[in-house]
Amino acid sequence: QEASHRFALPTSGSGGAVKQENFVLSTSGTDQVKGVMTLQGDALCQADVNLKMPRNNQLLHFAFREDKQWKLQQIQDARNHVNQAIYLLMNRDVNYQFRTGLEVLKLMDAVMLQLSRARNRLTTPATLTLPEIASSGLTKMFTPALPPDILVNFYINLNKLCLTVYQLHVLQPSTTKNFKPAGGSVLHNPGAMFEFGSQRYEVSHVHKVECVVPWLNDALVFFTVSLQLCQQLKDKISIFSSYWNYRPY
Repeated sequence: QEASHRFALPTSGSGGAVKQENFVLSTSGTDQVKGVMTLQGDALCQADVNLKMPRNNQLLHFAFREDKQWKLQQIQDARNHVNQAIYLLMNRDVNYQFRTGLEVLKLMDAVMLQLSRARNRLTTPATLTLPEIASSGLTKMFTPALPPDILVNFYINLNKLCLTVYQLHVLQPSTTKNFKPAGGSVLHNPGAMFEFGSQRYEVSHVHKVECVVPWLNDALVFFTVSLQLCQQLKDKISIFSSYWNYRPY
């Protein structure tokens, strides 16, 4: 229940709208990329990104269009899984009596599966290929439009909201480099190559900035505690079942 409440994030009073929270994304030791994000539940509703180009120190600024917001599927999925765990526990009559330990063990296994999936959605970001990032709807979220040599990706990693900015170099047809398209990854390194449309690109610079989202940290703690409680109950039932089945001669 505590974990599910973290995902709801209501304002004061029941039934209120989900509150907006502003986060500054940065990393120590570099000012190449800075971002200010507004998170509202599972949606990034505002984003302002400043990017300093290393070639000429030109400063580029991009912001979400006012009519756009970006849904973070990881948060949506985690919330759905924890709500499903609660449903499994609550969808019985208040006077229902469990008949066997095995029945409780099966319920705990089902609940733990949902809790593990919820936690894994936050701890394991999706692996994407560079063409998948390039064709993502996220690229159409910004004004002014992103230049063709810039890619961006947002994702959740544990308790952090992460922004990755890729600067690209166009590979000329006459290049002597062996073209080896990169596979899927959470974070692509400089030198990664890919083909998009009729053009081949190489990643020249990668910038990752992030910030801690406190309520995601709380949710991860509650997932861990919930899983521990489920396991403790399973262990107790197994011990008592062994004792109950013991018949001395």
